[in-house]
Amino acid sequence: MGSAKKSSNTARQTRIAEMRRAEEARDRRNRILTIAVSAVVVAGLVVGGVVLVQSQSGDSDDATASDGATSGKFVAGADGVRTWKGDLSRNHVTKKVSYPAEPPVGGDHNQVWMNCNGDVYTKPLENENAVHSLEHGAVWVTYTDKAPKADVEKLAAKVKKTPYSLMSPDDKQKDPIMLTAWGHQRTVTGADDPNVDEFFEKFVQGEQTPEPGAACTNGLSQ
Repeated sequence: MGSAKKSSNTARQTRIAEMRRAEEARDRRNRILTIAVSAVVVAGLVVGGVVLVQSQSGDSDDATASDGATSGKFVAGADGVRTWKGDLSRNHVTKKVSYPAEPPVGGDHNQVWMNCNGDVYTKPLENENAVHSLEHGAVWVTYTDKAPKADVEKLAAKVKKTPYSLMSPDDKQKDPIMLTAWGHQRTVTGADDPNVDEFFEKFVQGEQTPEPGAACTNGLSQ
């Protein structure tokens, strides 16, 4: 009888000890979880503060970038292509950019590109979006109201069948028809000018492309 009672007490004490160990283990897990969650919250607050500071400083940087991050000048080659010699900044900005050339050949630009998968636009483009297309390796065909209608139609047909190209009117440029790539530009006499094909062949996704293979779709369209 005494032996049975002793055995029962031992079993009970063993269960109690096991329950205490389980409870202590749960307490340790809870403490660890609390510490981990606190660390994540603190880290989130720190990162959020850094992002806020960076975004605020980025707003002020945009104005500076837009005003003076691009420097240099055009150098005309024997082939008639003008090449920009100097710095062409590549910051994403939300403000208007004062470009040194029309159409621009590069520089700070909007984070959204114009679709340039053989897209022909009938209205002038925002330079900031078109420059992003140049960064992706597109050739941009622009023309004024002095360009013959037949030439405009032929160039439009060429653009439509050429991925990484786009076309739009630009009455602010100095010549009736101009071709532009990142850092490069030339004037052509018309759609049948052999320099059109040469420019396309060299600069559509050419070596000048800062971001080769980047998308020319899923951007902005008119």
